[in-house]
Amino acid sequence: MSSGGADRDGRARSHWGWGYADRSPDRSALEAIAPEVRRRLGFGGDRIEEPVPLESIDLAPARLRPPESLAGIISASPPDRIRHAMGRAYRDVVRGFRGRYERTPDLVAFPRDEDDVRRVLELCSERRLAAIPYGGGTSVVGGIEPRVGHGYRGTVSVDLGGLTGIAAIDEVSGAALIRAGTLGPDLEDGLRPHGLTLRHFPQSFEFSTLGGWIATRAGGHFATLQTHIDDLVDSVRALTPAGPWESRRLPGSGAGPSPDRMLLGSEGILGVITEAWVQVRPRPRFKASRPVFFTSFAAGAEAARVIAQSGLHPSNCRLLDPLEAETTGAGDGSSAVLILGFESAFAPVDEPLRLAVECAAGLGGRPEAEPGDRSPEEDSAAQSWRSAFLDAPYLRDSLVALGVLSETFETAITWDRFGEFHSRVSEAARRAVAEVCEAPGEGEGSPRVMCRFTHVYPTGPAPYYTVLAKARRGSEVEQWDEVKAAVSEAIVSAGGTITHHHAVGRDHRPWYDLQRPDRFADALGAAKRAVDPEAILNPGVLVDADPGPHSPSM
Repeated sequence: MSSGGADRDGRARSHWGWGYADRSPDRSALEAIAPEVRRRLGFGGDRIEEPVPLESIDLAPARLRPPESLAGIISASPPDRIRHAMGRAYRDVVRGFRGRYERTPDLVAFPRDEDDVRRVLELCSERRLAAIPYGGGTSVVGGIEPRVGHGYRGTVSVDLGGLTGIAAIDEVSGAALIRAGTLGPDLEDGLRPHGLTLRHFPQSFEFSTLGGWIATRAGGHFATLQTHIDDLVDSVRALTPAGPWESRRLPGSGAGPSPDRMLLGSEGILGVITEAWVQVRPRPRFKASRPVFFTSFAAGAEAARVIAQSGLHPSNCRLLDPLEAETTGAGDGSSAVLILGFESAFAPVDEPLRLAVECAAGLGGRPEAEPGDRSPEEDSAAQSWRSAFLDAPYLRDSLVALGVLSETFETAITWDRFGEFHSRVSEAARRAVAEVCEAPGEGEGSPRVMCRFTHVYPTGPAPYYTVLAKARRGSEVEQWDEVKAAVSEAIVSAGGTITHHHAVGRDHRPWYDLQRPDRFADALGAAKRAVDPEAILNPGVLVDADPGPHSPSM
């Protein structure tokens, strides 16, 4: 029944940090890392702390007992409750590191099929329990945390890890029916024998699920065109407390508002997604990439805009500012780096890459030397950044132990407003970090606020900001919450979105309420009441819901 903290290949997952426990550096590795952290950042690494072991966490007893009717698929064990208590945002990782589990689900359900999901939802409706859908546990916005407010007798985390696998493949139409609890690697492994791929690779790919991607409108591999999972979904099936919800599989339809589009981004408040038909494609055989260096981030942004509007549609068009390029090893800090990439299953991509690089060069860019012109020991900037991108979550966990605050926030804005927007948001972040961290604003040892573009559209970019600063040990959560509030206010007031691809959850809710139209909130609330009349599904996310009077306890 219980996952026991082990993943699909039997490797243990960290109870507090990112990914596999055996990939987290041990103390000797941290001791070797610490001097380099101090040298490169000017802070951190002066003392190494240890995480609170799983067996030493003081956990309040569950308020509920597992019902006999669901024996075999529901657990109240402390390890299961701890592993389902939080996502993997910085504030989650810090609390897990220090053993601060003020809120945990009372029960964890492990349904094996749709009938099990139905029975769990019936239990929650009858007993007035909050049901929180759980995919891979990688939320960074409080989306799976049992902060549900008053009026509930308890909380149940509904782990969809038992609903896995590829149910059907339609090679003629280029589509596959995939169960919602399928992890990214398992999904790709199932498609690979057919020569197919979904080609959706968020940074959380290794530990996140198809259902989670759909529920949060996750951003994926492509930097242009099909940037979100939205673009790859043909239909969705979900179970609601009022019954099943399933859209018809079609290549397109003008028949009113789309039922599957309503589930996209619903974050578990309308139903538990159980499976979806998604578009698949032949695996790419031809790939090519090349970095282009610019004297300033603004110059690189202009090149990204022109390329995004050119119709070339690169798969990769990511711009790093000079500080991010230096920090990740993609540059020396003197230049912004635009990483361009193309791929195809059908034809070589050298020509579209050449055109994109030529376009960037015409706007002042300096292309990196061709592979044959580089010395063997000279890594490509693109390769260096890719490695840093994949290892970033593990590095962030190491920095917690070394006393470094490391967190991100992201948004999107139109090109005409980007220059002023970027200045306002960057300045708000630097000011907030300097005040909260009591650190100098410039020079050695000062906090770092860096930016990159994760995706670009013809109408605007998606800037992604990273903050590195000296942590106040023991107060890191409060420290980041102050910074997060300041930058979120700046983003929304300057016209950006509170999130481009990380969802709303509970952490973004105050600013989401400012961003979305009030009438839309009313309509969404009405939809929730229609399918979830007892308001049991993920309370506190997206809309307020009245759970009604208390029911007897279990």
